Amino acid sequence: MSESFAKKEKEKQKAKSKQDKAQKMKDRKANASKGKSLEDMMAYIDENGNITSTPPDMSRRVEISLDDIQLGAAPVVPEEVVKTGVVSFFNETKGYGFITEERTRENVFVHSNQLLQPIKDGDRVSFEKERTPKGFSAIKVKKL
Repeated sequence: MSESFAKKEKEKQKAKSKQDKAQKMKDRKANASKGKSLEDMMAYIDENGNITSTPPDMSRRVEISLDDIQLGAAPVVPEEVVKTGVVSFFNETKGYGFITEERTRENVFVHSNQLLQPIKDGDRVSFEKERTPKGFSAIKVKKL
């Protein structure tokens, strides 16, 4: 019995894929990295932190003092505790308002419970900032 056209094509494809596979295997063997010297496999890091194949230039090396190396978290720089500002808005009937901080021009909420002296719009005041769930709030507020 003779073979059909589809069967012949399928056999041709199988033979071609077998041949391609053998060719790929030969290429891999020819270009194998096995047996390279240690120097060929070595990688270096340059002064910018990039990986290179060339060793770093020791003449461009910068000495770092041990005192310049900081271990752990950055030190906290204390902020000034007492701040000054101007009352930009204060509602005496509802008991709250806002103070505009002089240095940063931020508005800070103030409640009448935190007043040491009564205040009104336009007064210069000193206060301390306290973090609350809704943002900063002024405490220990008194007129200057």
